Amino acid sequence: MKLPYVVLSAAVSIDGYLDDAGVKRLLLSCPEDFDRVDAVRADADAVLVGANTIRRDNPRLIVHSEQRRAQRSARGLPAHPMKVVVTGSGDLDPELAVWGCGGEKLVFTVDSAAEKVRDRLGSLAEVVSTGPVFDWHTVLARLGERGVERLMVEGGGTVHTQLVALNLADELHIAVAPLVVGQADAPRFLRPANYPGGPTARMKLLGCTQVGDVVLLRYSPKDLTCCQ
Repeated sequence: MKLPYVVLSAAVSIDGYLDDAGVKRLLLSCPEDFDRVDAVRADADAVLVGANTIRRDNPRLIVHSEQRRAQRSARGLPAHPMKVVVTGSGDLDPELAVWGCGGEKLVFTVDSAAEKVRDRLGSLAEVVSTGPVFDWHTVLARLGERGVERLMVEGGGTVHTQLVALNLADELHIAVAPLVVGQADAPRFLRPANYPGGPTARMKLLGCTQVGDVVLLRYSPKDLTCCQ
């Protein structure tokens, strides 16, 4: 079974944070970059986020552009990509925006939380357990079986960290915003982990583009060179 091509997408501050420590979401991207993200989302077969991200940001994870939705439909695709949420605890609110709009929804969890998620969400989403422990290889394999060829991952930091550490991310899209958060308790893009190749491994740069007032960096994390 061919696994999906996994694209990790994140907007970060210059000092590497996804958000600040406040209650209200810090908007790092500019309007031009939000539109770019919408285009990347429209090209994906599925969009994946962690439960903490939907609890904190309450995103809809839809394709906003009417033109892009029409182009998807013309290709025989649903107007919006499949929405995929991963959770270990099963603490998902059925009132969150992600369940109320746009296409197919799928939740991956573990055996101990599966019934809890089914009870809470009912018919809002299909629930799949990866077994006694959460297994990213199972998640990607199941998505591949469902025809997902391109998976866009939109957060949060725990999800990004695990996928990069497991060498399961094929491409990184990092939009660097011109601001500094400077708060130790704010969420970071990547957290401490044993990453492939260690600290001397250098990823291949696929592109560098200015989008409004942010800089988009595209890297191939599986294409590494090492320098001492």
